[in-house]
Amino acid sequence: MKCEAVVKYCGKPMRVCCDGNCGKAWGINGRPKIQLDPADEDDFVWLADDELGVAPLDPGTYEGGEGKPPNADYFPNKWCVRECERCGHSEIGKSGEPLEPPSFARRRYNIPSRHQEQSQ
Repeated sequence: MKCEAVVKYCGKPMRVCCDGNCGKAWGINGRPKIQLDPADEDDFVWLADDELGVAPLDPGTYEGGEGKPPNADYFPNKWCVRECERCGHSEIGKSGEPLEPPSFARRRYNIPSRHQEQSQ
């Protein structure tokens, strides 16, 4: 179930969307990943959904005092918009294209240009 909303983010309206799969939402800082280059902390790959079990109900991260919601009925709260790795963002008026949430059907490289052959 895809969810969409318009929120105020950094003082500006922003479109946000998610795939509604809160059971697989770990949070951008908590999603399991593999470090690829020990000399570059930004060079890593997040694991795909099918490589992981169910995400914790409370991953221990909070945004503006709000934690991960129990399900998509509570979308969007501050945690969804700022911390959830499954939340897509777009400034109002930036694009007429449909807004899609990030997919974790496959591994996602933080720096895909370094790993073109694997990220295809």
